[in-house]
Amino acid sequence: MSAAAQHRRTRTSRLMRTLAVAGTGAAVLAMPLIGATSASAATSTPSPAATTRSLVNASGYTNTLDGWIRESLSIMAQKSIPGSYNGIYRNVMRESSGNPLAINNWDSNAAAGIPSKGLLQVIDPTFRAYHVTGTALDPYDPVANITAACNYAAARYGSIDNVHSAY
Repeated sequence: MSAAAQHRRTRTSRLMRTLAVAGTGAAVLAMPLIGATSASAATSTPSPAATTRSLVNASGYTNTLDGWIRESLSIMAQKSIPGSYNGIYRNVMRESSGNPLAINNWDSNAAAGIPSKGLLQVIDPTFRAYHVTGTALDPYDPVANITAACNYAAARYGSIDNVHSAY
């Protein structure tokens, strides 16, 4: 193993030990952020809707990124909002690394007092303008965030599938 690879491995091991000592809750919140870039390194602020979902919701979707995307796609199909699983997943991973509680406190939106929030890093005015009826009114709610962001992307770019960078 090269010296550089050994150094990276040591740093990662040290980080994991530190997280384990800090407590399981901190480790779970930090895990999606390891290796994250740009807005995905955002901090978390708990939200009632995002923290009270059970393992499987009333619609039968799991409380995972896969379940949130699938539930959003179902709602989007009912509302004729275009988008695909792959397009949503790609953008979620770039924007928040799959952390529904992500918040960007460092960019120009944050400097203006309206930080980007949630899986697809939507600012509150955009969330409210493109909110889809039948989803929560909470930008941290994963399904509401995905569905509103896809509605916005459809209006602006034709589909979330056409978004390949910050939008």
